[in-house]
Amino acid sequence: MPAKKETYWFYSLSALFLITELIFIFYEIYPAFLLPLVLLFLFLAFYRLDIFYLSIVFLTPLSIPLQEFFPQLPFNLSVPSEPLLILLLFILIYRISLKGTSERSFLFHPLTIAIAIYLIWMLISSLTSTMPLVSLKFFIAHVWFIAGAYFFAYEIFKSPGNIPRFLWLYMIPLALVVLFTLFNQTQAGLINQKAAHSAMKPFYNDHTAYGAILTMFIPVLGGMFFVRKKTRLAPGWIVFFLFLLFFTALIFSYSRAAWLSLALAFGIFVLVKLRVRFVTIALFSVVLAGLFFSYRTMVLQELERNKQESSTSFAQHISSIANIQTDASNMERINRWKCALRMFGKKPVLGWGPGTYMFQYAPFQNSKDRTIISTDFGDRGNAHSEYLGPLAESGLPGFLTVLGVFILAFMTGLRVYSRAKERWVSNLSVALLTGLSTYFIHGLMNNFLDTDKAAIPFWSFLAVLVALDLHYSKAGNAENSQTGIQD
Repeated sequence: MPAKKETYWFYSLSALFLITELIFIFYEIYPAFLLPLVLLFLFLAFYRLDIFYLSIVFLTPLSIPLQEFFPQLPFNLSVPSEPLLILLLFILIYRISLKGTSERSFLFHPLTIAIAIYLIWMLISSLTSTMPLVSLKFFIAHVWFIAGAYFFAYEIFKSPGNIPRFLWLYMIPLALVVLFTLFNQTQAGLINQKAAHSAMKPFYNDHTAYGAILTMFIPVLGGMFFVRKKTRLAPGWIVFFLFLLFFTALIFSYSRAAWLSLALAFGIFVLVKLRVRFVTIALFSVVLAGLFFSYRTMVLQELERNKQESSTSFAQHISSIANIQTDASNMERINRWKCALRMFGKKPVLGWGPGTYMFQYAPFQNSKDRTIISTDFGDRGNAHSEYLGPLAESGLPGFLTVLGVFILAFMTGLRVYSRAKERWVSNLSVALLTGLSTYFIHGLMNNFLDTDKAAIPFWSFLAVLVALDLHYSKAGNAENSQTGIQD
């Protein structure tokens, strides 16, 4: 009898669904064809959260800003990834209210604590913001990124098979975007630098964000050469092909910041492989920063002698990285940094409020610093720095919380690498650490963590490192780990 009842409901609901679809077709309501996908995601959200999150990962590189379809909207979301992340956030809140929080070792992991402090201070500075509504929206967006890509992702990464699945489910659609971008570039001329700035639209805003993501995954593909086929889930020739594809795309992205970050991250990779201690690397970085500060006038004078502007010639384009005298892009970036420092000088503790830089920096521009791409109202873009942006928006504590997350992420990666008993764990950890290092360096020149394209891989990389630290650093842990979340 129960089986007959279930069959009755199945056929009844199927008939109702088909009738509804036919009505939508008759009235030419074509967006209704998305209804099956909506129902599928709702099913996954309630019964297979692991697949639901991995689906979000797959859709992230292919997501498009909502304003591409509705330019007059006063807000913007990346669809479909961000609406799905919002749904995931509500489901996680509901799960926590029923079942409590995650395991104690994860909650009290130093990196988790640092991320919690980062969010708490962002909330405090949002409440004291000069534009509270803007800041609270900015804070909430970060919450749904971090809740899904770090706190929930950690749960599914306790199953070892989900780690390579996550990587591939981001890299495969990213490869599709790369092919789309290269096709657009070949149409305009592959060495056409101006075309390279927008060839990846609408999937990425510009070539800098596109280049930053490529540099994060190139070390991951490099690391996959040295793990077992079972762990990487693909033959070596596919890994090699994607490595060449991403590296070629990076070259033709004309993103100087991405080129530089990958080169410097390779240097960090060498130091890690040589097992140079973190304290030594940190002290060396502090000494370099101190020398630059001490001789900044001499350095700036030398840089000002460089007149090479960005160019289609790769050698000249690389040379233009150091041109702060005539290259508009470099000069405008320095203008934004100076504005951030002046804003910090006015509000050094609480800042102006998260997400408010673009609305507040205009009065802090000096006429001598303005460039041909500066605006009178300062209504384009952000501080171009993951470090100076929070310094202006959340004060010195905000800057320190960001720095704390980055440092503890690096230390976690080093700890996993040094303690790993299995080769796949050590190779994966150093690949992820190198990929994260590209973003730590790139963050000196740009900031993208307020976008899904960068936030999903960045926070998920951190979740993988914590999962490796707690579950896979010792031999045998991988076999005894959980198999994933089913509900």
